[in-house]
Amino acid sequence: MSQALPTAPAPAPRLGAPLPDGLRDDAERMDREALRELQLARLKQTLHHAYENVELYRRKFDQAGVAPGDCRTLEDLARFPYTTKADLRDSYPFGMFAVPMEQVRRVHASSGTTGRPTVVGYTEGDLSVWADVVARSIRAAGGRPGHKVHVSYGYGLFTGGLGAHYGAERAGCTVIPASGGMTARQVQIIQDFRPEIIMVTPSYMLTLLDEFERQGIDPRTTSLKVGIFGAEPWTEAMRREIEDRLGIHAVDIYGLSEVMGPGVAQECVETKDGLHVWEDHFLPEIVDPLADTVLADGESGELVFTSLTKEALPVIRYRTRDLTRLLPGTARPAFRRIEKITGRSDDMIILRGVNVFPSQIEEIVLATQGMAPHFQVQLTRRGRMDHMAVRVEARPGALPEQREEAARAIARGVKDGVGVSVEVEIVGPETLERSLGKIQRIRDLRRS
Repeated sequence: MSQALPTAPAPAPRLGAPLPDGLRDDAERMDREALRELQLARLKQTLHHAYENVELYRRKFDQAGVAPGDCRTLEDLARFPYTTKADLRDSYPFGMFAVPMEQVRRVHASSGTTGRPTVVGYTEGDLSVWADVVARSIRAAGGRPGHKVHVSYGYGLFTGGLGAHYGAERAGCTVIPASGGMTARQVQIIQDFRPEIIMVTPSYMLTLLDEFERQGIDPRTTSLKVGIFGAEPWTEAMRREIEDRLGIHAVDIYGLSEVMGPGVAQECVETKDGLHVWEDHFLPEIVDPLADTVLADGESGELVFTSLTKEALPVIRYRTRDLTRLLPGTARPAFRRIEKITGRSDDMIILRGVNVFPSQIEEIVLATQGMAPHFQVQLTRRGRMDHMAVRVEARPGALPEQREEAARAIARGVKDGVGVSVEVEIVGPETLERSLGKIQRIRDLRRS
């Protein structure tokens, strides 16, 4: 007996069009007041859950003189202590889990390049929520059921690959689990499998673009329509370069393993004006990174998150070190936005009294002809003085005289635009060491 052929997916809507109401979930249709009521109810549950089941939170709350019952409004959260990455490292591996180990269905961990890794756990319910918020993010980026999603985030203990994978499946998409590395093969897979969406770090996307061009393929002829880029800060200049060279919509996704993984916030393709935080699951605050006080919406500072639905590892006022500000929602009016994150408070370099952020260097590198947007800042000490060198990858085919002129242009741009003198070294393509598709932006060798 013959089987009926499966129904082909409906044609994709015009990219940039608002998401049809039928594809929005219930939370996306809430008004702001209803959302705040939901947040408060979930916040109270989370505070009790953390206090009753995590020794660190019980000790911190007691030391601060607060109890879960003291939270009667969302503003009362400011009375509770912060959580830091050091807290998670000191509790390694499972000391901050709030459920018995037999209820944990998966663990992930950070790379641990600067110390002990931070370990996070997920219950079955947590994994379902994670898939839901990533699916919501993919829809907001323009993804629809039936689209093929090429996932180039790394799989394994890093949250990127599996987070994107299960979210894309939850969104009704077909997943191509490419992971990272084997760049030439990834180009072939994109050519052969014809995905509409790619999820990858922006720096690795630029590596893929270089490989397309090395193979003589115009990247604008591929099937790709949307790139969902995250796991590292990237600038508007990098967005413009990706969109121009690839002919796609480039949108930002935000997340961090300590809070959930990718899918905490997402930029909507129809507006591209910052990332809407999925506030039914993650409550954001902006605080002064020096004074530790809460700032009003619209003021720039450090992003802090409290989870509202996590079971295995709830986090209370987790300090992300990411610098941004909160703005009113646009494409999703109930959810506030954060601006694209281009810097971290712990990435700020103070060089001879001048504050320097890697994003400032990136803007100058991107404006320099023949240079790829891949660079690394190295800090050393010469005598009693701090010294900064910038190593920048040239694009394939850049001539020696182009490299020399680029080194002078970058050094001049940093001096004029930032106010410090730096040494610039131009290196060959793919010279700088990468981990999970990302380049370590800063190497501080002053104490090594």
